[in-house]
Amino acid sequence: MPDELDARAAEFVVHMRRSVDRSGLSLTALAERTGYSRTSWERFLDGRLLAPRRAVDALAEATGTSPVHLTTLWELAEQSWHHPEPAPTDRTTTQLRAPLTTLPVREVGGPTEGNSWGLAGYRGPSKARDATNAGTSNAGATEASSPAIPGNPATPPPPAPSTPTEPGAEGRAEGGPRRWLTFAAATAATLALATTAFLLTDTGPTTTPAAATNSPSPSTDSRTPLPPGVKCAGTTCTGEDAETMGCGGPLATTAERTTVAGTVVEVRYSRTCAAAWGRILRAGPGDTVQVSAGRDRQRGDVTVAGDTDAYTPMVAVRAARDARACAVLASGERGCTQ
Repeated sequence: MPDELDARAAEFVVHMRRSVDRSGLSLTALAERTGYSRTSWERFLDGRLLAPRRAVDALAEATGTSPVHLTTLWELAEQSWHHPEPAPTDRTTTQLRAPLTTLPVREVGGPTEGNSWGLAGYRGPSKARDATNAGTSNAGATEASSPAIPGNPATPPPPAPSTPTEPGAEGRAEGGPRRWLTFAAATAATLALATTAFLLTDTGPTTTPAAATNSPSPSTDSRTPLPPGVKCAGTTCTGEDAETMGCGGPLATTAERTTVAGTVVEVRYSRTCAAAWGRILRAGPGDTVQVSAGRDRQRGDVTVAGDTDAYTPMVAVRAARDARACAVLASGERGCTQ
């Protein structure tokens, strides 16, 4: 095991080894029973790679080990294992979801400093009262500025003609315009806030009907949330190891298979990851496997004596039929899937 392996991870690896030893299973038999390749189990049991949770469950079932204790050790090891840092938070999304209480509200109307116009119920100065006061002031000014003529008694100014008004007309004259302006301002402010809230919270449709109709399988750039343990999808999986990225095991199926001089060559496909890879079984040192999808090509080799299988890194595909696997044996024989 690596020297830098954490104590909790090392304890988990040792417990897995003991489970395999007690069961008497070889790595090849363990690979056949669990769905994970022999090479993957070599990495898991050497401490070079943390086994996925599904692989731990499959190991417990294949070896007859208590899954509770094994799972507990896996959780402790998983906490100490290196994980990629989380993706940075999208600042745009965070700003769009900011509470409306942080939005500045534009003041409606003129300045209110020095008066009580901003208070509820205050309607402002009466126009009728202002007109009366203005008339009285003007009359007094005229009387004061006109010199009295000797011998003639001062005559009071004729009273202003009184116009009959309806009861409450003065109140309507005072409150009507001001009340209407207040109502209009409040309505405009409410509509402005509602429009702002809608524009800030509506992110628009995530998919268009045309895109949904034209996609027979998950897109290679799908933004659908990935299941726990799966670390890539589509183009982000190209060149990556299927087991490391969580695309193997129960999430993978054999899409195509053929035999070349006794060696089995397969196309392995994961719909969840929208990716495929090649695998050879019953192989020997010097045998190679290649997978291609369009212009993308990946290759795997059997390099260690005693290994009987090998697989390639992944290539992104829209469907399993887009990938093709070929085997080239050390003897020179060659064969490909359909």
